[in-house]
Amino acid sequence: MKFLDQAKVFVSSGNGGAGCVSFRREKFIEFGGPDGGDGGRGGDVVVECVDSLNTLIDYRYQQHFRARTGGHGMGRNRSGARGPDAVLKVPAGTQVFAEDNETLLADLTEVGQRVVLARGGNGGFGNAYFKSSTNQAPRRANPGQEGTEMWIWLRLKLIADAGLVGLPNAGKSTFLAAVSAAKPKIADYPFTTLHPGLGVVAIDGRSFVLADIPGLIEGAHEGAGLGDRFLGHVERCRVLLHLVDATSEDVAGSYAVIRAELEAYGADLADKPEVLALSKVDALDEETRAERVAALAEVAGQQPLLLSSASREGVDEALRRLVRIIDEEKAAEAGDETEDAWQP
Repeated sequence: MKFLDQAKVFVSSGNGGAGCVSFRREKFIEFGGPDGGDGGRGGDVVVECVDSLNTLIDYRYQQHFRARTGGHGMGRNRSGARGPDAVLKVPAGTQVFAEDNETLLADLTEVGQRVVLARGGNGGFGNAYFKSSTNQAPRRANPGQEGTEMWIWLRLKLIADAGLVGLPNAGKSTFLAAVSAAKPKIADYPFTTLHPGLGVVAIDGRSFVLADIPGLIEGAHEGAGLGDRFLGHVERCRVLLHLVDATSEDVAGSYAVIRAELEAYGADLADKPEVLALSKVDALDEETRAERVAALAEVAGQQPLLLSSASREGVDEALRRLVRIIDEEKAAEAGDETEDAWQP
């Protein structure tokens, strides 16, 4: 299945049904009267978060969704039926934006969430509604109200516990393949990873979700390379694993480039907890390792892990550190919720 994380969709709620003009005409009832029913309400446009999806690919082939018109009123005081809703099913982590692609309308993070984007029009009143002591035979009824039309943007941000960041060919996809059952494309050229990937990682009886995004280069926030569009997929992560290619001549510069792009992107990415690691260390001798570690530690202000996905060196240590930070972040979030809870 192809991965699609953004789609533009046209939605329209249903019009209300028209009211009815009708009069009773039973043979043995001397005085009849108006009995026209009201029209039914038009269908709503609803966005629903479901468990069976992980991409927005369905919205590449259908971009228009219209709810049905409410049923029209009928004689004998019969009201029209409510129009069926138009339901847009999306994966967890989907955000809904207005046509300007900036105004957030909804953020669906849990399966089962439902948000009404556009409500259907009210049904019109039948002539029975207008009868009174001074108007006993009204011959008027209201048409139904029109529904709402709008263009919206659907934007998917993957929900993961940890995210991988780094330059192209830093070893992110190789690491994901080594620690999970995910099978990302791996090759010896830049931008092999074109779409974000997810993998479930297990360590010491614990498991968490790890997200891999395409590599960043200098100027990504201005659109260079694949740009920074995919950084949205690590916005929800609790911790970042920053991989720096140990075979690079300038590991300090590689680290600085990624940090600069995280700062430029915003969304508090640069403030997230970070685990720093030198990848591909199996290709270096001990002396070169020490030089690269010292250079990276000086610019980063922390001692990097030594990591090799091929030989599994340092892999378990990195995973345990990620799990520890994830647990700490979850505990902090739980504490904040407890403090915010109302106390009598």
